[in-house]
Amino acid sequence: MRQRPDPMPRLARWHSNIFRAPLFFLVTGLFGTAALIASLWARTGRTQHRIAQVWARACLAVSGARLTVRGAEHLQRYPVAVYAANHTSYMDTPVIFGTLPFQFRILAKKELWSMPFIGWYLSRSGQIPVDAENGRASLSSLSAGVKALRSGMPLFVFPEGSRTPDGELKDFLAGAAFLAIRAQVPLVPIALSGVYDLLPIHTSHFYPCDMTMTVGKPIDTSGMTPRQTEDLTALLRSRIADMLEEPVGSMPER
Repeated sequence: MRQRPDPMPRLARWHSNIFRAPLFFLVTGLFGTAALIASLWARTGRTQHRIAQVWARACLAVSGARLTVRGAEHLQRYPVAVYAANHTSYMDTPVIFGTLPFQFRILAKKELWSMPFIGWYLSRSGQIPVDAENGRASLSSLSAGVKALRSGMPLFVFPEGSRTPDGELKDFLAGAAFLAIRAQVPLVPIALSGVYDLLPIHTSHFYPCDMTMTVGKPIDTSGMTPRQTEDLTALLRSRIADMLEEPVGSMPER
């Protein structure tokens, strides 16, 4: 089990509380409002996505963290794919939006739709809510995801479903594998390291650190059937677990 970060020095804690956290919320509010206003005329979600990309990069700058991307050549090997990453922190979302160089839509917990600004953005930009507690609603969401993939829109999923409480990789839900198989598109594993240390669960301080996003080789799903969903889910988790164990420098950087 991962240990909680050591207590912050007082000066660093004040800097996080007085500068980083308020600026993070200010940036989120400003760009959330901009995305909401843009949604009044931009119906495809593309304008909102561009705003989200700028928001994400601003959030990463405010956090003080340094991000390295490895395996970036795998990000656009296919025009449409399902991208799946481990879920370690609230900062995972800025990392993903700030790094993936193309339009995509996300599958996210339905509860996020009730949050100010974040929920407004999600509901007005074509993202897909998933209600894990309602089997029929979840199936409907997955069907909407398959439809988006078949229309040419890449999807992003956190297959753990929620943030890790201790920094360790959790069991994966089958949604990402099911989507990739049903749409017959590649499944791309992504491993996020260091993001948990930047903003661990149940903390309110930013701990500036080095982060790594490792993009693995896409998994071909051609010819797979829904009966192989569990096997593909296990393979996806194994690939991400292996990448989390790789030493920095073993893959090319961007």
